[in-house]
Amino acid sequence: MSRARAEMIEDTRARLIASARRAFATQGYANTSMDDFTASAGLTRGALYHHFGDKKGLLAAVVAQLDSEMDVRLQRISEQAVEPWSGFCERCRAYLRMAQDPEIQRIVLQDAPAVLGDTGSQQHCVESLRQLLEALMQAGLMPTASSHALAQLINGSLVNTALWIARDEHPSTRLEEGLQGLELLLRGLSLTPTA
Repeated sequence: MSRARAEMIEDTRARLIASARRAFATQGYANTSMDDFTASAGLTRGALYHHFGDKKGLLAAVVAQLDSEMDVRLQRISEQAVEPWSGFCERCRAYLRMAQDPEIQRIVLQDAPAVLGDTGSQQHCVESLRQLLEALMQAGLMPTASSHALAQLINGSLVNTALWIARDEHPSTRLEEGLQGLELLLRGLSLTPTA
């Protein structure tokens, strides 16, 4: 395949994802049509079918992009922390705060689970969390356990709490309650006196 053809394919995919992302965020999955995405991107339905199969496949691509972006944000928080434990704690807090972001709330926390089910859409976040937990255990900042299991447990707790926040009429109140509960959880994981 020529470089020009590869760039054209990538451009088409990117345009469809960007168009769908805007539509899903503002109108929701159920209220959008494939014609909305293709017209906005200046493409045909055939392009959508070719690259994503259907509307559900396009949603999966949008969710994968958002998951990757969320992971980059969370990684940055961990890396910029003064010390590893505070970076881990702030990463967890930031994940819950992301439930307030309208795009994440609508696409990742509401539409994706309803349409795609449990497809492992948060695998970037889970794997980077596992690596962070492994480093914390090796540094003696938390008890040794299976980093795979612990990453799944912590991520599952954060996802369910974020869903609870996103679906409530008063998400700010729920966020504060979620953050208070998170502090208790983090204290229980720490081998140091403060979290």
